Amino acid sequence: MPRFRTLIGALSVSLVMAAQPAWADDGYALWLRSIAKVDRQAVVTALGDSATLTLAASELRRALPMETPAIVVATASAPSVRALTLPFSTLGDEGYLVCNVTLNGKRVILVAGNSDRGTLYGAFALIRHLATGGQAAAVNLRSAPKVKLRVLNHWDNLDESVERGYAGQSIWDWWTLPDFRDPRYTDYARANASIGINGTVLNNVNAKADSLTAPYIAKAAALANVFRPWGMRVYLSARFSAPIELGGLKTADPRDPAVAAWWKAKADEIYRAIPDFGGFLVKANSEGQPGPRDYGASHADGANMLAAAVRDHGGIVMWRAFVYAETDPEDRAKQAYSEFKPLDGTFADNVLVQVKNGAIDFQPREPFHPLFGAMPRTPLMIEFQITKEYLGFATHLAYLGPLFTEVLDAKTGQKPGETVADVVDGQAEHHKLSGMAGVANIGRDRDWSGSTFNQSNWYAFGRLAWDPDLSAEEIARSWAAQTFGTDRQVIDTVTAMMMGSREAVVDYTGALGLAHLMATGHHYGPGPWVSDLARPEWNPTYYHRADANGIGFDRTASGSNAVGQYAGSVAKSFAKPETTPESMLLWFHHLPWDRRMASGRNLWEDLVAHYDRGVAYVAQMQRQWEGLRSKIDAERWQKTATYLAVQEREARWWRDASLAYWMSVNHRPLPAGVRAPEHDLAWYKLQRFPYAPGHTQ
Repeated sequence: MPRFRTLIGALSVSLVMAAQPAWADDGYALWLRSIAKVDRQAVVTALGDSATLTLAASELRRALPMETPAIVVATASAPSVRALTLPFSTLGDEGYLVCNVTLNGKRVILVAGNSDRGTLYGAFALIRHLATGGQAAAVNLRSAPKVKLRVLNHWDNLDESVERGYAGQSIWDWWTLPDFRDPRYTDYARANASIGINGTVLNNVNAKADSLTAPYIAKAAALANVFRPWGMRVYLSARFSAPIELGGLKTADPRDPAVAAWWKAKADEIYRAIPDFGGFLVKANSEGQPGPRDYGASHADGANMLAAAVRDHGGIVMWRAFVYAETDPEDRAKQAYSEFKPLDGTFADNVLVQVKNGAIDFQPREPFHPLFGAMPRTPLMIEFQITKEYLGFATHLAYLGPLFTEVLDAKTGQKPGETVADVVDGQAEHHKLSGMAGVANIGRDRDWSGSTFNQSNWYAFGRLAWDPDLSAEEIARSWAAQTFGTDRQVIDTVTAMMMGSREAVVDYTGALGLAHLMATGHHYGPGPWVSDLARPEWNPTYYHRADANGIGFDRTASGSNAVGQYAGSVAKSFAKPETTPESMLLWFHHLPWDRRMASGRNLWEDLVAHYDRGVAYVAQMQRQWEGLRSKIDAERWQKTATYLAVQEREARWWRDASLAYWMSVNHRPLPAGVRAPEHDLAWYKLQRFPYAPGHTQ
């Protein structure tokens, strides 16, 4: 489908003024900073008294000054709104309409939807419109979400640690719940509502059965009560072996009637406490987690058993397709397709199969997962990682909007013009269920995400989950304006920094389709030399296969034939080096170091140039940010400047360590004029970081 490319034009003087750099700002307000004075707020009237309508009116007063034209928030069923015969019929349950109308003889801005949730989303859309330079007099906003379930996955543990979390401890204080409901929970829900996120999975996919016990159900219910007026449902990750661990059963075989009965009773218990509970997320038979294959049953058997347990309550099951096992060492990239493709059409109609964006594991770049388009009879829910496990944690500036859109825009090859977005939003096969999941980057840090710029990835995920056709640049400009104000220089500079930042990380960590070169376990820093781990696919050397003759993983018919899992023109393109995009070249092909590249350099020279380009981009971002010192509040400016310095140092580390290793393998000198690594390879191999944040427990 065509991508909507229109960018926000010249920003005029807005009703929401730019932030002045004089005041302190710790980032807690995210992209929702208010400038309206308590005694000079916009005049907002609510036609109705639901909690959600009240919140919509409150948000508009909080954000907009008195000079804003009068605003009315309502639902389409309000008699005075119904009399206007406005086009609400195609907006569904969550869409909104914001426009100037004459209501009861007065000219007002109407913010309305078919439900109060739609109205709330419309209120935030109006705030965004004005905060990014739009004019109240010409406002005409109309939108409905293209994706039904827009859900954050929290990898938060019950001890309040966060797996792959880089922003402090979990925001869920399980110890004091359900009694104490931290005001931060409300602010969390508010931020999510502002970008259209309508669900959250509270606990880690590497789940503990304790999450399903009565005390923890009560804690989840307390959070659900906070989130409900903001249009958010809660979900829980379910441990598949819970009937054994909690119920005393001898088995968790999904075909056993006693197991099914246990889950049905557990679901009933949860719904008594949380009537609008969303359902379960399940990681099964992956990385040691229990699952149906332990009993000779299929993923569909397991998913359908849980789906039956929640069906009568309107619940759903999100069953993750992230599987790989040492019993199938040929190519980890093939395993999910091999296990799930044969099951197409066998899942219950309240099951979504949740598929990572790529076939390995949230790499800085990898091709889209071949399952997208390959399971037409099954709703597929895409899973992105917002937290930057492989992209520099919280200290590297890496805007993920381009990564998200690169995947969503990719052609599947299954049907003419079909994109991954068409599959995800249900358009390709007209599925009623559709979903997008994002592994959250949220923690207890005051700025929520570990740094100001990490907030943009949470924002981008929400905006794209609502509308996968938005452009990454449009989203970046909106975020910059809402976060830093409407100064044109700030918006242009920040957007420029963001748009090339992810590519820079790809360049200095492993370009041309290289992947999984990070150090073991914590994934902090380079480790392309690691080759001694117990399972082949845990080792970086498994993925790059570099030797004196060449580098890259042969996934063509002469190798693992992972290319064969793609369809049509996509498979044909990936099958030959000449037609494979150079950005994916070494993902699919093992090639000689002397191969001539599009740049005119050979592969070795080109790879070296990518490392240098990545480091140079970070240095350029430092200069760009320095130019904004007088226009950004001191607190956020200084933290970002400090982190950019860390990133520049670590980019050089990545570059030097990687080049030292490649030279030890290919025995080639660096191209003329290229700076040598600062240390020898032995020095880089000796570096240890046992307490890197976010490590798996």
